[in-house]
Amino acid sequence: MGHGDADLPLAMLLVFGSAKILGEIAETLKMPNIVGEILAGVVLGPSVLALVSPVSVKELAHLGVLFLLFRVGLEVRASDLVNVGKTASLVAILGVIVPFGMGYGIYHWSGAPPIESLFVGAAMVATSVGITAQVLAGMGLLNLLASRIILAAAVIDDILGLIVLAVVSSLAQGPVNIVQLATTAVLSIGFTIFVLSVGSKTVGTVLPKLEKRMKGIDSQFSVAMILLFALALLASYAGVAAIIGAFLAGVALSETVKHRVHVLAQGVTELLVPFFLAGIGLALDVRVLRDPKVLGLAALITVAAIVSKLLGCGLGAWSLGFEDARRVGAGMVPRGEVGMVVAQLGASMGTVSQQAYSVVVVMAVMTTVIAPLLLNWTFGSLAGQPEESPLTIE
Repeated sequence: MGHGDADLPLAMLLVFGSAKILGEIAETLKMPNIVGEILAGVVLGPSVLALVSPVSVKELAHLGVLFLLFRVGLEVRASDLVNVGKTASLVAILGVIVPFGMGYGIYHWSGAPPIESLFVGAAMVATSVGITAQVLAGMGLLNLLASRIILAAAVIDDILGLIVLAVVSSLAQGPVNIVQLATTAVLSIGFTIFVLSVGSKTVGTVLPKLEKRMKGIDSQFSVAMILLFALALLASYAGVAAIIGAFLAGVALSETVKHRVHVLAQGVTELLVPFFLAGIGLALDVRVLRDPKVLGLAALITVAAIVSKLLGCGLGAWSLGFEDARRVGAGMVPRGEVGMVVAQLGASMGTVSQQAYSVVVVMAVMTTVIAPLLLNWTFGSLAGQPEESPLTIE
């Protein structure tokens, strides 16, 4: 890397340029472009060229996934998510139980201690909805019934994953703090329900009044950005991932803001999302796979991570029919940065070995690379079809 002020522009040039070039190559090969963008990170990172450190673009990556989920939220109405609530809840619950059980069982079977196996199971629970959202948005399929269920289930999945992680972390430190767990659950669930219930109505009432008083250009976009960062911050304090707050901000604004806000949000998203996608690849160091045991375990856990979501989430959506059930299962496969966060937490607590950490990172990256291919396979025949009208599915 360069020196001083040149470090950030150089990192941005390398990451953004490589991501776009490899994304174009992926599309030429009939693959989703985000596969190429993730692979750009692998090539630039410690695995191959070691030109860019994950730390150098970390904040840009965080901003990228925030704007990605915000932009997706702008295309979704709160009522659409509420209408699929029961099916999405079942999808999320089974999508937590099955992966956690398989992850724990396989890793404990390999001879690992119970606590370390619990962390591996926890890393397999939560879905990285940003990956699925990016693919479906690119295909113009965000308003399909299966897509709405995936988005709603991912919100619930994040809350359940948080609770699972809190329990596992407590077990690693000693007795489980029931009061703390209950408080976290109530805050996270309450925050999500509150924003979905009153967000759109409140914005619809307040935004026009604010816009009349504001004299700046693109005042709606300014208000939208304030709401985005405010809800992302509040989500973090409530115990939910900041990206869920960003998504809910988009949902709250979706029925009120002008098309101009969508256009501006899309522009910022196009700039920042490649850093999020490449950042996932940057986190992978393929040198850890030189150890046959790590390679074997990583392959086994990755297969289990894919099968468990296809099976668990697919069963949860079985009432929709086989085709939509497999689409929902495929949409819940990617773990992305979520799995890596769990691995980092376990490592910082001293309960996850370097081997387990490497296995989880490989699983997180590989499910993220494979998920777009699964989505292309399961949703591909629907691309370009008219959007479905909202339905109520119990």
